[in-house]
Amino acid sequence: MLAALLAALNGCAARGRTAPSPVPEPSMEALPRPALAAPTTVGFRATLPGQLDSIIERAIADSIAPGAAVAVGRYGRIVHVRGYGRTDWAVDAPPVTDSTLFDLASLTKVVATTTAAMLLEQDGLLHLDSTVAYYLPRFAAVDSAKRGITVRQLLTHTGGLEAYAPLYTDSLTRGRHQYLVQIAGRPLRSAPGTQVVYSDWDMVVLQLVIEEVAHEPLDWFVERRIARPLELRETVFRPQPPLVARTAVTANDTTRGGLLRGIVHDGNAWAIGGVSGHAGLFSSARDLASFAHMLLTGGRFAGTAFIAPDRVARWTAPQTAGSSRSLGWDTPSGDRSSAGRYFSARSYGHTGFTGTSIWSDPERGVFVVLLTNRVHSLGTTPADRVLTLRGAVADAVQQAILDAPLALRGN
Repeated sequence: MLAALLAALNGCAARGRTAPSPVPEPSMEALPRPALAAPTTVGFRATLPGQLDSIIERAIADSIAPGAAVAVGRYGRIVHVRGYGRTDWAVDAPPVTDSTLFDLASLTKVVATTTAAMLLEQDGLLHLDSTVAYYLPRFAAVDSAKRGITVRQLLTHTGGLEAYAPLYTDSLTRGRHQYLVQIAGRPLRSAPGTQVVYSDWDMVVLQLVIEEVAHEPLDWFVERRIARPLELRETVFRPQPPLVARTAVTANDTTRGGLLRGIVHDGNAWAIGGVSGHAGLFSSARDLASFAHMLLTGGRFAGTAFIAPDRVARWTAPQTAGSSRSLGWDTPSGDRSSAGRYFSARSYGHTGFTGTSIWSDPERGVFVVLLTNRVHSLGTTPADRVLTLRGAVADAVQQAILDAPLALRGN
């Protein structure tokens, strides 16, 4: 079981380790995408890939998901990138590879929507302390209490909007306009700026702000300003052939024709049209490794500044006292974090309902991407089992670093 495997890894850490001389950080200036390298070249134990293989293969054997993909990198090098299992439970389903596309679910919030907002702020076109109503007057036309909600509050989930509602079950609620009307008309859960409520609606509204400012749909902007410049060839909304054939099945949804392959799992994102600020993006482990690498190198790609380093640092730092939320991103919190126990407090990351996650630790220069289709488990995998899997992977990676002291977060 995963719990036993996690305990075994903990025991290895508790028995101590011998730290060799520090490994010099390789130059990353000329790397357009992180290059493959042996774990020992960037300070990892040589046994790390085997440990990760054991963790993921056990999870698939326990029916957490039919398949998974993992990418781990440090200092601009990928030390492990691999697919496991199959894209579906069918015995003849294609195997998962590092280029298999997964439904990212809420990773859309950070990879697409947050990054788009960062770029627009960098362009001087989006101002975080401007009100949403400044960009979308209809947003506060019905409820004056929404007039003071700012873009910053959307990003920190402090705008007071409710977390979620299954609006897609109403056949009349379809498309961006109807969702704006519905969200604008629904009561606030709390006064803006007073509570943190992780909300899908925050990112749906932010999508509409981005589209208003950029004068183009979110998927067009992501393709033009993020995917193409960063050479993310497998990062798309609404994948089309031939990418669909390389996409993991997300679930069997009889209300939408059966197996969902290349069709967004989230009902609201589907009803909006497959392109939403909170869900709908598909990507692969190798693409997300490149994306994580870009942020860890201070927003640089191929030797040029894609996003200014101070902006990356500011957006990935906690913003509100008592909350782990940064701007769009999350940071580790509590004893049971999807980042495990050793990612530093300066780390940032996010998870997705379908079984996806990404965590980066600037203090140690390391990132971990884990993609699964856990909602296509043999019976939906409980969230705590996925949390255990994420923690086991994160802890194995941190415990394998030899040139920096291992410390429990907060100690």
